[in-house]
Amino acid sequence: MAGRVEGKVAVVTGAARGQGRSHAVKLAEEGADIIALDWCQDLATVNYPQAGLEDLAETKRIVEALGRRIVTFQTDVRDRTAVIDAVNAGVSELGHLEVVVANAGIAPLGREIPPTAWFDSVQVMLGGVITAFEASFQHMQAGASMIGIGSVAGLMPGGTDTPSSGPGGGGYSHAKRGVARMVHDLAMHMAPLSIRVNAVHPTNCNTDMLHSPAMYRTFRPDLENPTREQATKAFHALQRMPIPYVEPIDISNVVLFLASDESRYVTGQQIKVDGGGLLAASNSGAPQ
Repeated sequence: MAGRVEGKVAVVTGAARGQGRSHAVKLAEEGADIIALDWCQDLATVNYPQAGLEDLAETKRIVEALGRRIVTFQTDVRDRTAVIDAVNAGVSELGHLEVVVANAGIAPLGREIPPTAWFDSVQVMLGGVITAFEASFQHMQAGASMIGIGSVAGLMPGGTDTPSSGPGGGGYSHAKRGVARMVHDLAMHMAPLSIRVNAVHPTNCNTDMLHSPAMYRTFRPDLENPTREQATKAFHALQRMPIPYVEPIDISNVVLFLASDESRYVTGQQIKVDGGGLLAASNSGAPQ
């Protein structure tokens, strides 16, 4: 039985671990070959370890164990030329391109983080989405799918722009609002080409980004060094459903739908995987 994206090729940024690895693996399970990008280096404004080359190698191992092809590139999504070169090289090896999942993200949170964290957040999570889309578009034909990974932080008032999260938190919310707006506007221009553009907006997701001391302090600013257990109790307050967070596979299942032909007439959408987190929140002007 053919998979839901059988024969397609997908670019996935931030593919070394977390949501990115989950997206790459899920697409591979359903028949896609993968062009995987990740910088695999720490960033000065991010105070938790980033993925390493060993993580990207593990993504490659898992995808190949599923019988799919994968090419990997150590690439900084802030570097437009490098991303274009990586995507071009991947397409040259795998032959074509139908899907891009612009997922790469960081969370440079904390009062002590310098103001440059704002720019890092925006360059990675908005600029990186734009660059991944641009690099992929030149290879795409009718039926292709562009998927940007946003966040409920970009749709709810304030988002992560709080005193405890510092300038990086402000940049995070700004970037995710930008993804929502860009997807809405770009979809208008891609629709006549039958290329779909959509965004997926997760609530807190069970990854290394969430489980870091800086994130714990953002949710429990009343404590100097909150434990995982203390922070997890606070995580519950963000969702209407009785959960502290979603799992990466919950996002990947939506990514798979948007990458597949099942969503052939779905475009310009802001799909929230948030446990009902936005049901009671007023919107701050981002498109719904």
